[in-house]
Amino acid sequence: MLLLLDENHKLHLEILSTLEKEVVVEFFKLAIEFISDGVNNSKLETAAHKLKLELSTVENLIDGLMFLLAESAKLMINEVDFHDSILTLGVSEDICKELVSIYTSNKGEIRLILDELSLHPVQYQDLEWRLNVKLASRSLQGQAEPNLLLRLHTSQGDSAHSQLLQCDIPNLINLTNSLDEALQESKSHYTRRILRNIK
Repeated sequence: MLLLLDENHKLHLEILSTLEKEVVVEFFKLAIEFISDGVNNSKLETAAHKLKLELSTVENLIDGLMFLLAESAKLMINEVDFHDSILTLGVSEDICKELVSIYTSNKGEIRLILDELSLHPVQYQDLEWRLNVKLASRSLQGQAEPNLLLRLHTSQGDSAHSQLLQCDIPNLINLTNSLDEALQESKSHYTRRILRNIK
């Protein structure tokens, strides 16, 4: 599967065809470093000064390379497709082979970093409940005040959590109505389309 870049990213990466092989390889390694450690502005300024380029051009180039690497690793693009994707940017065959070898050696690390940065939403595990009804007190005879005691078990990543909740019947009805609406919304065509694009 060939990685398709939009025009904006192609504009950011078109400078690669004008740079020497060693410079392109260094930018590629810098982009991998920035994916794992975050962007270092002093390194960007140094690179811009050495190459006599504007800082914004170097920033755009690094952003474009980081996007190229992250998307390729996320979509698990193989060596051949990555090679063809880079060739569409106008890079020479020699540079392309070098970049493919760097990508293949760092693809696993990039995927691990992307997995760490991705959201791990809280997931429902179990719900225990008990109905408590207060039938009377010393001052009020013949009253009935039902409420529910809930223990909600959830997990997030590897950790498990447990919350103890108490609610009365009107709040419980409101809660179930809200959850029903959310469930119906999650089944809608629009929501499913968004979730497909996120994955």
